[in-house]
Amino acid sequence: MTVRFGLLGAGRIGKVHAKAVSSNSQAQLIAVADAVAQAASDLAKQYACEVRSIEQILASADIDAVVICTPTDTHADLIEQFVRAGKAVFCEKPIDLDVERVKACLKVVDAESGTLMVGFNRRFDPHFQAVKDVITKGEIGAVEMVTIISRDPGAPPVEYIKRSGGIFRDMTIHDFDMARYLLGEEIDTVTAQASVLVDPAIGAAGDYDSASVMLSTASGKHATISNSRRATYGYDQRIEVHGSKGSVSAENQRPVSIEVANASGYTRPPLHDFFMTRYLDAYAREISSFIDAVESKSPANPSGLDGLIALALAEAALKSVKEGRAVKVSEITGGLG
Repeated sequence: MTVRFGLLGAGRIGKVHAKAVSSNSQAQLIAVADAVAQAASDLAKQYACEVRSIEQILASADIDAVVICTPTDTHADLIEQFVRAGKAVFCEKPIDLDVERVKACLKVVDAESGTLMVGFNRRFDPHFQAVKDVITKGEIGAVEMVTIISRDPGAPPVEYIKRSGGIFRDMTIHDFDMARYLLGEEIDTVTAQASVLVDPAIGAAGDYDSASVMLSTASGKHATISNSRRATYGYDQRIEVHGSKGSVSAENQRPVSIEVANASGYTRPPLHDFFMTRYLDAYAREISSFIDAVESKSPANPSGLDGLIALALAEAALKSVKEGRAVKVSEITGGLG
């Protein structure tokens, strides 16, 4: 079976997913839609597919699934429209910036028995997956502490910041999902600090560019997250998991893994410049997992619920910063039933 795709959004992340879909032998990119006609046209030409409007893709009998890469404030409405049309949906994070709106959206997905996968691509990174495999095999014993370092090479434009939902909903949300994934338990309490150290314009827009977060579970396990919108040395992505019998870590990756030794000392090539190259394999594996779920008609993973919980953790972190206290996740979720 070949899963036929429509792509909604031809921006930076849309281009990443277009490549992942087109590179998969079980997938075919049929059409792309974007509010910017030239962007849609350029991408359609690159991958030999059609330009269609979102409404046309919605009504297209030759499209089985869509990848939603449009602005965040359109995600929930589009998910509802496409699951009602009987199409499988892959949606970039977050589903929405409001927890209650996400809950309402997931009720529609459930009522329609729809397929929804949320784009937490880091679960599919082969290096991070290897860390998870070590944990699952019991090689480091019971997980006790997780450390996640995630720093961007530079801050995005302020106009993007204003629409992104802020650092916790836009950036740290990936780390919240990874913390849950590695801890193997739900987060009970969130304590966060954040400040503006990179660009005053980010603060003027009501956001932060530097953040530290401590997550704890009811059993006492901890995860620590360090985020910055600036890393002059490249895209900094590291994980360490400490357990009762040892630890496992995933270090930064480079496009070329070599080391040169000479009279000047030891040197290695620079890190990846950003997520488009660092997580290339992860995006391909992610789309492959979605295709498997569509073909087998089985639940997709990460699910809409995973998206909801990660957003709730982001909300809890923001509340912690603003109120200067530890925040129970239940204060945000109000129960997930």
